[in-house]
Amino acid sequence: MKILFLCTGNSCRSQMAEGWGRYFAPAGVEIQSAGIEAHGKNPRAITVMKEADIDISQQESTKVTPAMIDMADVVVTVCGHADEHCPVLPPTIKKIHWPLNDPAKATGSEDEIMQVFRATRDDIRNRVMTLLAELQPTAAEA
Repeated sequence: MKILFLCTGNSCRSQMAEGWGRYFAPAGVEIQSAGIEAHGKNPRAITVMKEADIDISQQESTKVTPAMIDMADVVVTVCGHADEHCPVLPPTIKKIHWPLNDPAKATGSEDEIMQVFRATRDDIRNRVMTLLAELQPTAAEA
């Protein structure tokens, strides 16, 4: 089982999803993330994940390639832009869309912005856990 989390820039949401996916996925499930573009890693995303004892600092901000799509069993788009601009997927690939707001667009004080990042982190954690639980029978067959 191979899961690809796809975002606009592969800097926040998909990076967090990859981190949670790698943490929670059972053996034999491969987790990747990529973006329609590569915007680099967001330091706030790294910080809030580190608060949850997940280190995503070594993950790369990567632009999606046809090879990544071809090897995926499941593609999860984590924003509207990625959903709209997702490459055409073969019918064998399951596509799931999570309409997550971009925490990088949060405004206010640093504390307020970090609260948005934390809320996004926790939302993604719950979504990844649910996804892996739903895919578990499929993953066991692979």
